[in-house]
Amino acid sequence: MDIATRVYNHKWKIDPIVRSLIDTDFYKLLMCQSVFRNKPDTTVAFSLINRSSQVPLARLIDEGELREQLDHIRSLSLSRGESTWLRGNTFYGKRQMFRPDFMEWFEGLRLPPYQLERKGDQYELTFEGKWHEVMLWEIPALAVLMELRSRAVINSMGRFELQVLYARAMTRVWEKIERLREVEGLTIADFGTRRRHSFLWQDWCVQAMLEGLGEKFTGTSNCLIAMRREVEAIGTNAHELPMVYSALAEGDAALAQAPYDVLSDWHDEHEGNLRIILPDTYGTKGFLDRAPDWLAGWTGIRIDSGDPVKGAEVAINWWQQRGEDPADKRVIFSDGLDVQQIQDLHAQFSGRTKVSFGWGTLLTNDFRGLVPEDALAPFSLVCKAVAANGKPTVKLSDNPEKAMGPAEEIKRYKRVFGVGAQERLDVIV
Repeated sequence: MDIATRVYNHKWKIDPIVRSLIDTDFYKLLMCQSVFRNKPDTTVAFSLINRSSQVPLARLIDEGELREQLDHIRSLSLSRGESTWLRGNTFYGKRQMFRPDFMEWFEGLRLPPYQLERKGDQYELTFEGKWHEVMLWEIPALAVLMELRSRAVINSMGRFELQVLYARAMTRVWEKIERLREVEGLTIADFGTRRRHSFLWQDWCVQAMLEGLGEKFTGTSNCLIAMRREVEAIGTNAHELPMVYSALAEGDAALAQAPYDVLSDWHDEHEGNLRIILPDTYGTKGFLDRAPDWLAGWTGIRIDSGDPVKGAEVAINWWQQRGEDPADKRVIFSDGLDVQQIQDLHAQFSGRTKVSFGWGTLLTNDFRGLVPEDALAPFSLVCKAVAANGKPTVKLSDNPEKAMGPAEEIKRYKRVFGVGAQERLDVIV
């Protein structure tokens, strides 16, 4: 496919930004099934948060065009082929990962309404309703805003300028792949849906990884691309679950227990599969220090904030203290990775533990330095659950730059979870 020509000839009805309800991350559907079964009456509010305030989204993106894309998403429903794939495919070695009651509900779903308002140079975009319905807005909403920003920047470019732009970006991706090809024993997946340059570009990157890395490329988080390209759909769970469970907790004791209740429900939901711990919502070390013994038997840990070397060392020490062999466990690195860091982390931890990588924004949106004023550089945009049953959610993270929630609640959570001084790190994406 000639991406440059396709972009130059962009027509709304040919290239809507989100073209399927499964143009989303696999972990989102797994979590949605868990929420559907365990917390069906919980009401949640999600909100867009632009952590890169220097990117004036409301000045770059036309409100009418944004509404048109969001309204299009509300018109989507599962196709017969998509439903068949979800119902009948094998994921992580298990057939019928998605249960009949969930699939019947999902097949009839249309995403609920949104609220959009311009506030200065930014948009305030919120979604409120039943948790298992509004949670499915997160990934497509981010994809729409990221791609509309990309389209706003390249809209004035001519055909040949676009061809050169994409040729340079393709060369950059391929040079990264060539470097990763030399890493012995590498396992890496695409995690780039939420902050991709565009759907077409993510699809191209996945195909490049398939050809360039072969068996070292383990799959993609994007369900639609996984289905179309016949690769593994990759993902487990995210911070959203402990954030909402914690907001629902009554009292400090229940709050301290909430992150473990999440994983207990998760274990029951998936009958022992998909046992990857995401421990950093309220601080990795404190989470592991207080963790029940049964969690040490899980398959691995995903490192998603803070210093990745320190995070992996904490995990390895924890397994050793609990009588587990770290060499049998998996550490998945997934925070703002690029090639050099992937190479360094693999060299440092390979052999000590099973090392994997979820490669996100700097795979699917690395256009840094390719246009004037670096106007296509990736930026940090998130869509998070901000309230549950009317109570605010909190995220502390291993990097305080990623913390979110009301100041008084953040103070309380730090006390309950024993979070002390933290190292501040730049948030790239």
